[in-house]
Amino acid sequence: MLDGAFLSHALGWLIGAMTLCAAVFTFGALFSLGRSGYRKD
Repeated sequence: MLDGAFLSHALGWLIGAMTLCAAVFTFGALFSLGRSGYRKD
């Protein structure tokens, strides 16, 4: 089960999931920074 093909596939999925999460959080951070300029607190 833990052969090279499986480890390479799992590593690719892990990197893909981390990239997706980073993209979502980056978008959220930029969106909240952009919206904070319009607030009148």
